[in-house]
Amino acid sequence: MTTFVLVHGAWHGPWAWERLTPLLHRAGVRTLTPALTLEGNVGLDVHVDEVLTCLDVATTADDVVLVGHSYAGLIVRQAADRRPDLVKHVILVDGWAGGDGASMFGLAPDAFVNAIRAAAADGRHVPAPPPASFGITDPGDTHWLAPRLRPHPLRTFTEATRLSGAVDQIPGTAIYCRPQTYPFDRFAAAIGYRTVAVDGPHNVMLTHPQVLARLLLDAHTYQFNNEKL
Repeated sequence: MTTFVLVHGAWHGPWAWERLTPLLHRAGVRTLTPALTLEGNVGLDVHVDEVLTCLDVATTADDVVLVGHSYAGLIVRQAADRRPDLVKHVILVDGWAGGDGASMFGLAPDAFVNAIRAAAADGRHVPAPPPASFGITDPGDTHWLAPRLRPHPLRTFTEATRLSGAVDQIPGTAIYCRPQTYPFDRFAAAIGYRTVAVDGPHNVMLTHPQVLARLLLDAHTYQFNNEKL
């Protein structure tokens, strides 16, 4: 069975995939949506462990696809690095990503880093930005998203990923949204991932779930077929 493990980005929760998962289910795909802890002074490693706990319910017989949105691009790559025997494909959706030692603050421009640090008044948590920061401008979607967003732990943005190199042996695809907010296509190309463009905002899973579902399924089918060649 194909299992998509969908990992949400910063300030979000598993609910971020609510509009997408029914479409994947109709295609015969199982989905798992781990929740990343947003309370307390947690770091990136805690989030990686939470994804690993979710992965441990799968088996080597499953066709596991690990999907990370935005900040979770860093998380899913480290989790895959720890479970290279289980994860068959990594897919990023507008995802931050890099090699060993990469971090959000290391990849992001200075303006982003300075704004995040200034917003974290307590030095531990970053208040959620408004929905427009994620490209959400429709009044209905804004009303749906705004109350769900939560502060995110600052430490996860400063800590670096630790990769052994095993993840680089796992096929990767990066879906990046246009118009771009950050150079997610270049991050992906630098680590050797195939890139696929989609017209839509950063939170494309909310505004264009049908399109994203098809891209996820097509990306995995493309990879599966290439492995059979």
